[in-house]
Amino acid sequence: MSDKVTMKVLDANQLDFAEQLSALLAWDSVSDAAVADVVASILADVKARGDDAVLDYTARFDHLNVDDMAALAVPTERLQAALTSITSEQREALETAAQRVRQYHEHQKQDSWQYTEADGTVLGQKISPIERVGIYVPGGKASYPSSVLMNAIPAKVAGVEQIVMTVPTPRGEVNEMVFAAAAIAGVDQVFTVGGAQAIAALAFGTASIPKVDKIVGPGNIYVATAKRSVFGEVAIDMIAGPSEILIICDGQTDPDWIAMDLFSQAEHDEQAQSILISPDADFLNRVQASIDALMPTLARTDIVRQSIATRGAMIKVESLEQAL
Repeated sequence: MSDKVTMKVLDANQLDFAEQLSALLAWDSVSDAAVADVVASILADVKARGDDAVLDYTARFDHLNVDDMAALAVPTERLQAALTSITSEQREALETAAQRVRQYHEHQKQDSWQYTEADGTVLGQKISPIERVGIYVPGGKASYPSSVLMNAIPAKVAGVEQIVMTVPTPRGEVNEMVFAAAAIAGVDQVFTVGGAQAIAALAFGTASIPKVDKIVGPGNIYVATAKRSVFGEVAIDMIAGPSEILIICDGQTDPDWIAMDLFSQAEHDEQAQSILISPDADFLNRVQASIDALMPTLARTDIVRQSIATRGAMIKVESLEQAL
């Protein structure tokens, strides 16, 4: 299969540009009724059958066949083993990042306060940490230890009593950096479960996975749709669509750099969206040439190719003012 893929090009001055742009950005083109139906079925099944349903979906979607949930629970010793197995440079990077995240959120922390008015009325604000939070960490097509640090550490700073993390390990493939990050962040429980079934287990609880009060963290379209569906049963951080990047460039930047910036989001998921806007038509052509040249060097070429081809676009404008 050729590694070349042509990004669609839109012209902001075309009469039908608004319609073309709306179609390109449409959430419904990603989160369609079929996705919603699949997610609804999984949520209902996990709510009804608990661990048995989680095991079935883990075998079906992650091709990981185990006899019981104990095989999907990651002991603290395994997390510590991952921390000792990574290189000293990797460990230093994780620990430095963790320290910076912790310091930042220490400044963000709020305190309770109250005062009494002259007539004896007591007014104030009471800040109470959430008891149990669930963190979803991507672990399939791409793994991000940063997701562990940026979700677990603020929770620890806030005083959350228990953090439960779920991360898929397709075909048993473990990302040691993700496990190491969990050890550094002090995650309390880890389960190698992914997809909508993980969100369902966290939202409703099973015999093995405790019900949480809030679910945070990024995921694919099935995870995002599941989080939207369980909102109300539990709190969530946000309903995140697919990863996306929008670049406005005057044409004076190295086109290889722009191509790599577009790839940085396209590699996340086939439904990720990368868009470049520029008033320089020749520059857009040079970025396309860079995309063709650099595509074969990527670790997740197939994912990038589909994302760029189906969801990506370059937009030609008359000026940077029009771009804005």
